[in-house]
Amino acid sequence: MSQKTNAARILDKKGIAYEIIDYEVDEEDLSAVHVAQTLGMDEEEIYKTLVCVSETGEYLVICLPAPATLDLKALARSAQCKRCELIPTKELLKVTGYIRGGCSPLGMKKHYRTFIDSRARERECVCVSAGMRGKQIRLAPEKLKEACEAEWVAAGA
Repeated sequence: MSQKTNAARILDKKGIAYEIIDYEVDEEDLSAVHVAQTLGMDEEEIYKTLVCVSETGEYLVICLPAPATLDLKALARSAQCKRCELIPTKELLKVTGYIRGGCSPLGMKKHYRTFIDSRARERECVCVSAGMRGKQIRLAPEKLKEACEAEWVAAGA
């Protein structure tokens, strides 16, 4: 039996169906692309969770396909702020409660405005971190959007 994470508990509470997928962690490569390769899955099905901060100090969460590059200007436009930048990795735990390679858009310390790359809508399911290294949550993109109270954006290249 797989250990429940806060992200999984949130989905349970909302009655959202999901699957937990366990994988072997490689401490040398925590990238979402590597997770997809480890699981033998399409890289476009694995979504990485990035955290940015706007010029006003607002934290923004964005979920992008593993191989995508974040377009900071596009995210800023979608968030209606002048600019935003990725937070330093060393701040991730303090801001979200999660560590690099285990950051889920679900169950952060606080609820932050969340955006999901609109390409997710083309897929039957997507995977995001379950909130710890070595675990992914697989679910329908619409259900992820609902659970995160997210907005669709075109912010990845």
